[in-house]
Amino acid sequence: MIAEGERAPDFTLPDQDGEELTLSSLRGRRVVLYFYPKASTPGCTKQACGIRDHSAEYAGLDVRVLGVSPDPVSRVKTFHDDHGLDFTLLADEHKSVCDAYGVKRFWGAQRTTFVIDADGTVARVFPKVSPKTHDDAVLQALQDLQV
Repeated sequence: MIAEGERAPDFTLPDQDGEELTLSSLRGRRVVLYFYPKASTPGCTKQACGIRDHSAEYAGLDVRVLGVSPDPVSRVKTFHDDHGLDFTLLADEHKSVCDAYGVKRFWGAQRTTFVIDADGTVARVFPKVSPKTHDDAVLQALQDLQV
C-alpha cells in the first residue's frame, strides 16, 4: 500500500459520465482519494452519502473528493445518480489504480482513503476505514494538515 510521504501514483480513469479525469490535472489542490469495494452496497452507500452530506465542509477546505471502485462506468453512474452524489466517482474496472495504490482485492477494493497534498504527495492514509466514522477522521486530518 502507498504510504504517507510517497508520491501519489498518477492515473487517468473515466468518471460517472464517461469523461476521463487525470489525477495530476488536480495539482495545486488537495485531493481526498477514497477506494470503495462495490457501488450500491450498504457500506459503500453509507460512506458516499456521508461525503455528500459533508460536501460543504470539504469545499470549505478546498478539497476535491474522488471515489474509486472497480465497477464499470454504468454502475458508477447509477450509484452516483441514485444517491444525488455531488462529487466525482471513477470507474477502475480493470483494477489498475487499485493495484497501484495497493488496495486491490480479489472481490474488489479495500476500503481505504488517501489524503493527497497539493504537490501530489500522500499526506495521510486511512486503511480499512469505517463508513460510519470516515468523514470525521478525514475532515479532522484535513484541518490538522491546514495548520
